[in-house]
Amino acid sequence: MRIIALPVKSLARSKSRLSGPLSPMERGALTLAMLEDVLDAALAVPSWETWVISPDEAVLEIAVRRGARPVPEVKPPLSEAVRQVEREARDRQADALGVLLADVVLVTADALSAAMHTLGPVVLAKSEDDGGTNLLLRRPPRAVAARFGPESFRRHLEAATARGLPAAVVRRPELAFDLDDSDDILTLLRSGKPGRTRDVCLDMDIPNRLKVRA
Repeated sequence: MRIIALPVKSLARSKSRLSGPLSPMERGALTLAMLEDVLDAALAVPSWETWVISPDEAVLEIAVRRGARPVPEVKPPLSEAVRQVEREARDRQADALGVLLADVVLVTADALSAAMHTLGPVVLAKSEDDGGTNLLLRRPPRAVAARFGPESFRRHLEAATARGLPAAVVRRPELAFDLDDSDDILTLLRSGKPGRTRDVCLDMDIPNRLKVRA
């Protein structure tokens, strides 16, 4: 078994860096739209099972509707959710576990499939924003410890080196972008990539609202 896991925060806590321009309900709608777009890519990768781990019922309902496996999160934060997925992957004797952040909204099925078929025990895609890790693929699922957050890309590389494991770096713009703040929304809209995230941003008139706020 090979797994792509998408961790998603509670909608009430999601995208806090957008709390200025967007209401809690709007941030929740944006989070669900991003999840759907990332699921489009993950579910299109052949021979990989997609899991969604979250404490939020609405998120898990989307996973069920889309044909992904819902995993109710037992304990926050992200690091605990990833450890929970690792335990369940081990119990199911998974050969590989990829953790893909659910705000990597420019991801495509082609880019993700290429990353998941990259050879090696550790495969990484770096966030262009804060040096974080947007994708961590491990064979087996705990080849190195998962340490998400700012500068985690460097920490993952160091952990692989410490264990004598080669780490492959996937350099694809589709996997380097993650949506966290107002500038990221504008970048997404300028990209022209169709999807639910783009539609939600336009429906909420976010570009004009950001101009007024500025």
